[in-house]
Amino acid sequence: MPPAHNFVYFGTPKVAHDTLAILIKSGFIPTVVVTLPDAQKGRGLALKPSETKILALAHGIKVLTPSSLDANAIASISAYKCAYAIVVAYGKIFPEELIAAFPLGVLNVHYSLLPKYRGATPLEGALLAGDTETGVTIQKMAKELDAGDIFAQETIRIVPSETARELRPRLISMGAELLVKTLPAFLSGTVTPIPQDAPHSSCTRKLKKEYGLLSLADPDEINWNKYRAYADSIGTYFLHNGKRVKIVSASFKNQRFIPELVIPEGKREIDYITFCKVD
Repeated sequence: MPPAHNFVYFGTPKVAHDTLAILIKSGFIPTVVVTLPDAQKGRGLALKPSETKILALAHGIKVLTPSSLDANAIASISAYKCAYAIVVAYGKIFPEELIAAFPLGVLNVHYSLLPKYRGATPLEGALLAGDTETGVTIQKMAKELDAGDIFAQETIRIVPSETARELRPRLISMGAELLVKTLPAFLSGTVTPIPQDAPHSSCTRKLKKEYGLLSLADPDEINWNKYRAYADSIGTYFLHNGKRVKIVSASFKNQRFIPELVIPEGKREIDYITFCKVD
């Protein structure tokens, strides 16, 4: 079997970058990092590497950027003969052949208390539901999405005024620290995997811009939870005279959802009270 310290790290966006930084700081340095190919970003649409790729190269770590996890990519990854893999928001579904390539398995950091909120947007799912707590799970990857055995979990309280913008960094830090604490037991074979309670599972979906549409006539708590969930991603908006009005900031006081700053389509930012008076 390959040396237990020899592993592949799969990840792409900031969450993967931040977790890799903590792993490196803790002495867990991957043999190779696999991340998505450089993508067009910014107004000029110039090709730019992922944050994870930039970090890996800065530490002299080899990087692979396959466009798909096909047979050629699996062969290239398998050539490193790594014992296990760690996955944090990589961005592609793993085929069974790739999972099977690692003798010790594939560890995934998931930002919910599995089996609740499997899928792409677990943090948003918890906020949309108005949950008072969430957490992080270290699980062993299986064929079915986020259905693998659990190695470790940690719970965190969701502050009532907290949006995804504040909650996400806390979960990222917690997930990375929990991973570092779990790895020694995992590598020594002393951690006991716990099967998920599948009948109690739920699944979240990838975000689409239209999910951020809300009606100010809807219950205030529903609008508040939507605003919280999408604050650092697709954002929220409502329609006024057939045009979009983006909600920049809002609050929830006395059980009322209160937009504070908005941007009417084609105009500049304005406070909501002034917007109502003008229109």
